[in-house]
Amino acid sequence: MKQICVVGVGYVGLVTAACFSDLGNRVIALDISEEKIAGLNRGEMPIYEPGLEELVQRNVKSGRLTFTTSYPEGLTGTEFAFIAVGTPSGVDGEADLRYVAASARSIAEHMTSPLIIINKSTVPVGTGDWVADIIRKHQKSPIPFSVVSCPEFLREGSAIPDFMQPHRTVLGSLDREAAEKVAQLHLALRAPIVITDLRTAEMIKYASNAFLATKISFINEIANICEALGADVKEVAIGMGYDKRIGPAFLDAGLGYGGSCFPKDVKALAYMAAEKGRHPQLLHAVMDINDDRRPMAIYRIKEMLGDMQGKVVGILGLSFKPNTDDMRDAPAIDIARSLLNAGAQVRAYDPVAMNMASPQLPGVDMMSDPYAVADGADALMLITEWNEFKQLDLERVYGLMRQPIIFDGRNIYDPELMAKHGFTYRGLGRGYNGQKLAETSLFTTAS
Repeated sequence: MKQICVVGVGYVGLVTAACFSDLGNRVIALDISEEKIAGLNRGEMPIYEPGLEELVQRNVKSGRLTFTTSYPEGLTGTEFAFIAVGTPSGVDGEADLRYVAASARSIAEHMTSPLIIINKSTVPVGTGDWVADIIRKHQKSPIPFSVVSCPEFLREGSAIPDFMQPHRTVLGSLDREAAEKVAQLHLALRAPIVITDLRTAEMIKYASNAFLATKISFINEIANICEALGADVKEVAIGMGYDKRIGPAFLDAGLGYGGSCFPKDVKALAYMAAEKGRHPQLLHAVMDINDDRRPMAIYRIKEMLGDMQGKVVGILGLSFKPNTDDMRDAPAIDIARSLLNAGAQVRAYDPVAMNMASPQLPGVDMMSDPYAVADGADALMLITEWNEFKQLDLERVYGLMRQPIIFDGRNIYDPELMAKHGFTYRGLGRGYNGQKLAETSLFTTAS
């Protein structure tokens, strides 16, 4: 049994702590927020993540997982200290490392024995060297330590299976022995382990997220073209995805990426490149395409509804993706605010995120279920593809609405089926959208 301290109890930190304890280690999860730690000690989760509450409770009961706000308590007898704190975007897109710096400084001031410090947070290339400098500077007396980069690849909504069945584990360090000790912690996961230097490991994380964001923006660009030419982007994506060189993942056209990772990581990588005199044209195009998705949704609903003044628009789904309550950079926020500014009355429902969304959307009425959203609505906008919305009673929805208009921002409904139910339906890049396109002059014949 290894003893591990995990600094930070957000999405990454709490999942890391719970999973390592479930693998048989003794884990102390540390956070300076007394409110969060008190809540965890009462069994209250600070975040929603499927399966997390049960995992935490089981390992707390076994005695393998404990919570504290005390660095001396967290570091005493500890062999490995993970830094898993937030790195939000700064003003120019750069990563804000204040929490990483504070964690490294506190670790340095309270460590009493040799320690391997592992950066789990997503940090700019070169941060590992910087953390090592902070620790050397703030140690009360010289104590041996090593810094290892171990970037996380967890998806909100499936973070536990992502941790327990990873595609790979990436480790970077200038100390090969330290990296191999961290590799031992991960052997039980039975996944490939890549050991490299600090900066390369940090870059692997950014390059991975930027590539996935690029796939999302690419299929959204294709959706725009499909819409103009009468093709169906869902079928295009299926046809593309069978090619093993492309694959089907992240080829779902929609309202663009959001959340805590892709937006800030693409911005941060572009910022790092520009700082070194490079011109990340592709990254800027990825961000521009993504930024266009939300105004486009408002344009489409106005196109369908006309004057928005006094119209009742219902929003289905608020979180940036299903199976999470995370509202960070969620498309629903910008869309709801734009609707309110246009004079619409806005109501919404989300299975888990309404408590998180309410403070950010004071003008939006939060409803008890999808049918309460539909009752008397002039239009519905599907924003987040929760499973609950895929099997709605469409006849009931049709009967409740004042105008049967549906904008499907995630393409979860079939256009022909929606037309049969009497809806005026609009998806994204769905070509005909249930209606025959007028003849175009794309092809002409000689007279």
